[in-house]
Order: sequence, then structure tokens, then C-alpha cells
Amino acid sequence: MEAKPPQGLREGPTVPIATKDLPFLEKVRLKGNLEDIFDARDVTEVVYRVMRDLMTTEAADRVAEELHKPAEITEDKSLQMEIADLWKDTNPIVGLLSRVRPPWQGPGIFKIDSDRFLFRVANEGGLQANVDRELVVKAVFSATKDELSQERIQEIASWLPDHVRELWEKA
Repeated sequence: MEAKPPQGLREGPTVPIATKDLPFLEKVRLKGNLEDIFDARDVTEVVYRVMRDLMTTEAADRVAEELHKPAEITEDKSLQMEIADLWKDTNPIVGLLSRVRPPWQGPGIFKIDSDRFLFRVANEGGLQANVDRELVVKAVFSATKDELSQERIQEIASWLPDHVRELWEKA
């Protein structure tokens, strides 16, 4: 049967794979309308960086504890990582600074509001002009929420600025 499958298997309707059953980065790629899995990986790291900038180190650590699942099932070593690896910053200096500085909220020049959040994702993530940054952020949020407990989902929502929180809740 494997050598010569029935003709019926080559025809007819296909059954879509439920997105909950897809690997993390594939969910981000599909829901964000991204060209490839590497774009999904890169933009996920940036979304996570901006999210961590809004949170205390303790809150970010609680999120990381829940993200220990493969990000993608592949032979490509550059994609063999856990979702928690995406949560941690790949830049060691930025990673260190994010652990020692306070959350970027409240008054001041470093406040991250919804506009700055989306601006940073688009610019730091290298999104092309035709890519909808809100759609991409929602894609990362949706895939992330599939991996987290309800308690962590609510905690993250409490850190997000107004419009970005709406994207989180809709994801």
C-alpha cells in the first residue's frame, strides 16, 4: 500500500491540520502570513523582547518556566530550540540589561505604549512593508497563549499597554 497508494488518497478534499497541532513557529508563520519559518523565529524573538521590556524579571522568569517545548520539529539545527530559547534574548548584553533594569512603564522617555511596541516589532524584526505588524504580533501572541497556563496569560495581559492588550486578548 505504501509503495502504490490508492488513487483516492491523491484526490478529494484534504483535512486541514488544526493549528493547535502545529509546531509553534509554524503557527506564527501561518497566522502571521510570513514567508518562511526563519521570519517567524526572528519576529517572535523581537515580540518577546518588547514584552520582556514591559515586565519585571520575576514575571518574565515565570513565563519562561512554562515555555519548555520544541519551537519547531526539524532537522535544521538553527531551528532546533525550545520556545523558552526564543523568550530569552539572543544578544547577551541586551539579555543582561533586561534582567537588571526596571520595567519600561510609567512616565519617561522609555515608556513603551502600544505605538512604540508595534514600532519596535516592525523595525527590530525587520518586517517588510507589506507585512501587517498587528497580524504578526497577534500570531505570536496566539501561538504563545497555546503554551501558557491561564494564570500566566492573565499576568502577561496585565503588563501590556492598551491596544496591544486588546491584540493579546483577541489572539
